[in-house]
Amino acid sequence: MIGNYFKTTLRSLLKNRAYSFLNIAGLATGIACASLIFLWVQDELTFNHNFEKRNNLYTIYENQTYDGKMSTFIATPGPMAKALKMEIPEIKAIARTAGSDQLLFSLDEKAITEDGSYADPEIFSMLKLSFINGDISNVFKELHSVVINATMAKKFFGTADAVGKTLKINNEQEYTVTGVFNDLPKNSTFQFQWLAPIANIDHKFPWMQEWGANWAHTYVELIPSANVTGVNKKLQHYLTSKNSGTKTECFLFGMNDWNLHNNFTNGKMDGGRIEYVRLFSIIGFIILIIACINFMNLSTARSEKRAKEVGVRKVMGAGKGKLIAQFIGEAIVMSFIAVFIAVGFIYITLPAFNNLVQKELFIDVFEPVHLIYLLLIGAVTGLLAGSYPAFYLSSFNPITVLKSMKLPAGAGFIREGLVVIQFSISIILIVSTIIIYQQIQHVKNRDLGYNKSNLIYVTTQGKLTDHFENVYQQLKQSRVVENASLSDFPVIQVWKNTDNYSWTGKAPTQNPLISFENVSPQFVRTMGMKLASGRDFYTNSTLDSNSVIINEAMAKQMGKQGRVGGIIRDVGKKEFEIAGIVKDFLYNDMYAVSTPLVLYNKIIGTNVLSIRIKSNVNLSEALAKIGAVMKVNNPAYPFEYKFMDDDFDRLFKTEALTGKLAGVFASLAILISCLGLFGLAAYTAERRIKEIGIRKVLGASVAGLTGLLSKDFLKLVGISCLIAFPIAWWALSKWLQNYQYRITVNWMVFAAAGILAMLIALATVSFQAIKAALSNPVNSLRNE
Repeated sequence: MIGNYFKTTLRSLLKNRAYSFLNIAGLATGIACASLIFLWVQDELTFNHNFEKRNNLYTIYENQTYDGKMSTFIATPGPMAKALKMEIPEIKAIARTAGSDQLLFSLDEKAITEDGSYADPEIFSMLKLSFINGDISNVFKELHSVVINATMAKKFFGTADAVGKTLKINNEQEYTVTGVFNDLPKNSTFQFQWLAPIANIDHKFPWMQEWGANWAHTYVELIPSANVTGVNKKLQHYLTSKNSGTKTECFLFGMNDWNLHNNFTNGKMDGGRIEYVRLFSIIGFIILIIACINFMNLSTARSEKRAKEVGVRKVMGAGKGKLIAQFIGEAIVMSFIAVFIAVGFIYITLPAFNNLVQKELFIDVFEPVHLIYLLLIGAVTGLLAGSYPAFYLSSFNPITVLKSMKLPAGAGFIREGLVVIQFSISIILIVSTIIIYQQIQHVKNRDLGYNKSNLIYVTTQGKLTDHFENVYQQLKQSRVVENASLSDFPVIQVWKNTDNYSWTGKAPTQNPLISFENVSPQFVRTMGMKLASGRDFYTNSTLDSNSVIINEAMAKQMGKQGRVGGIIRDVGKKEFEIAGIVKDFLYNDMYAVSTPLVLYNKIIGTNVLSIRIKSNVNLSEALAKIGAVMKVNNPAYPFEYKFMDDDFDRLFKTEALTGKLAGVFASLAILISCLGLFGLAAYTAERRIKEIGIRKVLGASVAGLTGLLSKDFLKLVGISCLIAFPIAWWALSKWLQNYQYRITVNWMVFAAAGILAMLIALATVSFQAIKAALSNPVNSLRNE
């Protein structure tokens, strides 16, 4: 029977080559597109699955309340880990990391900056890293030891056999390599290239041992029988008991949620990447359904050609069940042909797709999961796509179709309905693409409060900060640098904050979270910021030791004291006079309003050197001259710089990806829909060939005939617009509510999307319409 299905399918394909191509091309494109989406979804859903203990691993988060608003932070006090291990029996193991650090590793003439972290030794048993070399239980036995991944080992030593060899960190201390572990997969939260004992920095500064200083990331492994709710009750007010007066609550955040549910609103989990996973999963299914609709449409449209075949089969005794089985069998065979072609499409397009989504996805058709998926998608798609044509064709009355070839009513209506569904989805995707793009551009083009163009920054390694005055003068003398300054962070980031500032008139219940940063005197000028009032910092920092500059948000927070000459007191109750008020500038959250900020005129502990390059110089020449200055003043460290524009663009990575994918999917949806529309237009023209011939004989023009054949399809697209517009408006308005700074949905977007859909449909249909209109009417009238 299967052989018979295959034989009849092959005959049908060869007999109707054009329609067969449209059918298979639509299905293959839909399956390939859906498969790529599901590969991305699979990668997201299997995040951190490389860690065996993921179901029992957690990180400790803090909910801190400022002025009645709760904010969630990952940083915790340094002493917390040791105390929790002693006091909470459900904790099997606990480890701290110092966030993520970029350190310079050197060996002879080779010097490379690598990402990693200082950590407690318990991290190895918790994560169960796969070691190539080294004893996992003793890798941190010595203070100056380091474990590195295989890639880093090969960079420096040419082999993973690196245990016992030494690397110098930051050109200061030599560390012995005590272990080499396999590289972590890209869909893992941890992406460190190296780990070193946290004891190296644990007592670097006195404040690191204070219960009120949050700097460590604390990871917990619970015993399998532990009750997480019970542990959270013990944790909730733990920090308050250690540091009275704080409004901090702690809780465990499970590893399985780190990637997909990492957004918090008022201390509660509130979505995250899971929303995009759901969105693109839906889009994947929609693309597949559009492809199936194409198949159904073209199959029913061509049913007239097979009506006589069905009639003969029924007269010869074929039952409805056998006919249904035959047509569904043909659909499944065609579906698997499409799957085979789709696999080829996937292999061809996967590199480009990986580049688009910034992942390293792969497909192995012989891997059980992928093989089962392909078999299922072939079978399900065939059943779904072939079900309606099978039931429709098998329902023909043999006498009716053999006598008059008149088909059952309703088929045309169903085909039109399917076209409307296809184009409604396509129009929604077109509108979504436009709105997402407009939202991203709206934020990118807003007044940031500084100029990010021609601005680079470098990490102040070695003695660069101590030599800043010399560096600054040499950079200015290079004639390619407009200005330069030091700061704790790049201008788009400020990660130091406290609620311990005070001023005259501050209400006892008022405890806003205020950011602060140390900068050099040139900071405001280098960033291109504007002063609302007052003065900039003096060039001589000692003259400003008791002065600060605040932003407008801070001035508003302080009320009457938020003025030039006002007094503010810091954590140590030391008084500072406000020398100037800088206009608000954006940092951390580009979609929000600026938050209160205090700038100090001191360079102690600053980590970033920002350099503004003159706009009228050659960039390559400028970078070469800047590099020469850095080499003279910091010879032991390579000149590694970053552009502020690039960092700024990375802040919109998720939204930009969503926009790009929406654009790609909209294009594919339109393409698949147009394949079906092309086929239906050809079928319509063929069915009305006699009518066209008579009209031409009676004097109808090509333009008139083209309009006649096209108007019915344009009506369907118009109906699609009426359906798609309110759905798109509702969905996108809801999406925009996630952003404080957002656009309003303009009716022009819908008009543009509607016109675009109309033009695409018109171009698709017109080809067949013009072809039919130009045909010889004599030949048309001779056709049966």
